[in-house]
Amino acid sequence: MPPARTHRRAFPALAATALALALSATACTGAPRGGADDAPGARTTITFWHGWSAPSEVRAVNANIARFEKAHPHIKVDVVGGIDDDKINQALRGGGSKSPDVVSSFEAADVGRFCSSGALVDLSPFIEKSGLDLAKTFPKPLLDYTQFQGRRCTMPLLTDAYGLYYNKDAFKAAGIDGPPVTWTEFLTDAKRLTKRRGDGYERLGFLPNYHGYENDIEHYLGSWGPLYFDRNGRSALALDPAIGDLLTRQRKMVRELGGYERLEKFRTGLGDEFGAEHPFHTGQVAMQIDGEWRLGMALDAKVPFEIGVAPMPVPPGDELDYGKGFLSGTVVGVSARSRKQNAAWELVKFMTTDTRAVVGFANDIRNVPSTFAALKSPYLTFDPRFRTFLDITRNKRSNTAPGTIDGGAYLRTLQDFAYQYEKDGDGSTLLPGLMRTERQIDSDLAQAK
Repeated sequence: MPPARTHRRAFPALAATALALALSATACTGAPRGGADDAPGARTTITFWHGWSAPSEVRAVNANIARFEKAHPHIKVDVVGGIDDDKINQALRGGGSKSPDVVSSFEAADVGRFCSSGALVDLSPFIEKSGLDLAKTFPKPLLDYTQFQGRRCTMPLLTDAYGLYYNKDAFKAAGIDGPPVTWTEFLTDAKRLTKRRGDGYERLGFLPNYHGYENDIEHYLGSWGPLYFDRNGRSALALDPAIGDLLTRQRKMVRELGGYERLEKFRTGLGDEFGAEHPFHTGQVAMQIDGEWRLGMALDAKVPFEIGVAPMPVPPGDELDYGKGFLSGTVVGVSARSRKQNAAWELVKFMTTDTRAVVGFANDIRNVPSTFAALKSPYLTFDPRFRTFLDITRNKRSNTAPGTIDGGAYLRTLQDFAYQYEKDGDGSTLLPGLMRTERQIDSDLAQAK
């Protein structure tokens, strides 16, 4: 399953506006006593909305629901697929007999909105009653992106971990023994792997531009582990050395691989990100940052070379941190307007903590499972190279981007500055630009409260 990135790219301004209106209009407190008045164990029907739409994905969801109904024969689940966050939030606002009891979202960045508005219930009382020890069940970054300011309104469903794909045949031909560990090696390898053709490229070692597929700045920054905000919740981009170091190194790579304009011209001629003509599949790029789903897609495309998978390189001097990466994923929660929250919680708990359910769903969807138990399960049926993403997920230094009340808008603001900086920035514009970006982020957060 393509991750949240797919859906964020297509998320229109109109949907974002509707989301804000929906959540601001939600009057429910989210306390379980407001809607958990269904008797535990009573026969009932609940509705589950999700965003998956591909036939194979829908089959995987339905198979998981069948497992739940077998384990909980008193609860029937009506499943509605292909639902984006805009429609979910309209339903959370309006309620009614056809509104969902349980919803899943690919947009982990929206958890801040969900939790702060009360659109989804606070799951803490349910978790406590169930006796779950979340710290022993899930890796910390997953717990971080499924709560906001101490309020847990979602649970981790499946995980997306980002790493580096590389063309082993191209590496061998270039005399490169293995994947780069540091960004210095990364740049060196990217240059050795690049083959120019006239004013363009026969093959590019790596496409660093932020407009490139999956090149969101937070995905890059998983190799650094930035703070983003200080202890008072104010933007701390200019004071965080990780931010400036990445921007500087990425911009250097852009220049040494041919310059922004040439790379952008190459990028605009590339094939679809989720089709067989993806530039990594076709051999047009030799290295690609991407999530775990890319391995299955590349194998389906029958690429004519051997695929290598590794963690993303780390900054020079941080070699002991090699193996970490950026994590995100699908979240699931219970509607504050549901009158069947006890039954809804049973579904959420099953999908997110039952090891067999988590493993089976991860196998079918080809995403990373979210629990420690599932990550080490012998029943995972992935290609051995998929193990890299399991290791990244387990790595204690892997990280995520914190949620905010405005749905992670700060990441888009930072990315906008990154676009400008890679194109025509220089050393003298970095600090002033980051300071302006900080002020914009703080202003946006203040207006969202």
